[in-house]
Amino acid sequence: MKFRTKEEYHADLRAMRPNVFKNGRFIEDIVTDPDTKTLIENESLTYELLQNPEHDAILKAKSTLSGETVARWHTLMTCPEDLMMYGKLKKLHFHHTGVCCAGVCTGWNTFNVLWSVTAEIDEKHGTDYHKRLEAWLRDVELKTYKIGGALTDAKGDRGKKAGQQVTPDVNLRVTEIRDDGIVVNGAKVMIANAAAFHEIICIPGTAYKENEKEFVISFAVPRDAKGLTLVQAEVKEGREGWDAMKYSTMASYLIFEDCFIPKEKVFMCGEWESSGVIISRFTANYRAAIGSCMSGNGDVMLGAAALMARANGLSANVFREKFVDMQMIGNLVYGLGLGAMLAGEKHPSGTFYADPTLAHTNKYYVATSYAELRRICEDVGGGIAETGCLPNYKDCTDPVMGPKIMKYVKGNSELSAETRARAARLSEWFTSGGGTMAFIHGGGSPDGARVVVRLNTPVDEYVKYAAGIAGITEKVEDPAPKK
Repeated sequence: MKFRTKEEYHADLRAMRPNVFKNGRFIEDIVTDPDTKTLIENESLTYELLQNPEHDAILKAKSTLSGETVARWHTLMTCPEDLMMYGKLKKLHFHHTGVCCAGVCTGWNTFNVLWSVTAEIDEKHGTDYHKRLEAWLRDVELKTYKIGGALTDAKGDRGKKAGQQVTPDVNLRVTEIRDDGIVVNGAKVMIANAAAFHEIICIPGTAYKENEKEFVISFAVPRDAKGLTLVQAEVKEGREGWDAMKYSTMASYLIFEDCFIPKEKVFMCGEWESSGVIISRFTANYRAAIGSCMSGNGDVMLGAAALMARANGLSANVFREKFVDMQMIGNLVYGLGLGAMLAGEKHPSGTFYADPTLAHTNKYYVATSYAELRRICEDVGGGIAETGCLPNYKDCTDPVMGPKIMKYVKGNSELSAETRARAARLSEWFTSGGGTMAFIHGGGSPDGARVVVRLNTPVDEYVKYAAGIAGITEKVEDPAPKK
């Protein structure tokens, strides 16, 4: 089949209704506007890589629906190898951009989770959600769309449940059910790269109870749908010359105001018993694969540190033990994620899900070890690579002051001062700028991951193993709580 090109993708974005808001205005041309250009360059890269046969093994796969070769991020993950390709695709993208590639990540995982959940709901309630999802997936598969996934609600007062909030819309909800669809109000917040998507799939952000059915909704919506506004979050990076990297990741608030969703794109509406299942399956796959993201990001960060050492006039071998530390951190989370994928289980609907205990363990170590990667990168780079130590591009290229500044920026006598400035800005970007990834709370908190591991740790079973080895025949239980 014919795959979408970068140019066609840009034409798609330009044809959309201008509903992306930033700096007090709606952006007219999201492709070239300085506030979004680097985001679009990031998501455009996938279309460029699709044209290179060298990456076919990772970026393309046979569809289980049509039998055609399609973009891998539109396929159903049916075995451990498919999950591993999920991770490899993310790592490949990080190697080329250094930042998050949400357009080939969250949406892919979201519809894979919905594949099994809609099958279960249909079997229990006699609905036709699964059929709708399949029809939608066949359509986006043909179009090589960028699909996003949106889980996180604003939540409001964390001490209150969804139905207790003063403003009920802080959790996305259905406000009207019609014969031809539903009307939704509320928001999904902190959704990575949402402005660069063709369509977005929303799913419940938590497990809900029977009296909270209005919040239990899942649907697909065009990025420029009437009633939907995207507000771009701030990005910590410069805008001129070497102060700005070519690629970036940007989150959005998705604000729904009486947004109509046609019936054929509604995949869940009120089936509260399945809301927790969605979260469980989504986080299992996502948190297994997040090790691939950090590993890919860490590889490039290591390269940035070595580049900085050489720009300073030192051999990278001086820091080889520090680089081994960086590589081992990346290997740890990448390998643990692969283990979670291999230890997973196949659902009767055909899709495969990673082992949750290993996946959440991986998320915890991703969250807690990322700071060490950044620390080593800063340590190797020296003072010039720390925030605020290097004058900006405009001053460095000023006709009067520029030569004076660059005289003192120069390090390695064999390299230009500009090369050292670019290397320093890259390290700074990775450690405290726009290249700093949300590995701590991105995809959920580390404390939340620990809760899953705690709930899945069978202490009593392990006590039996230990007692058997020790020859203990008495039943050894926890003492009764003190009164």
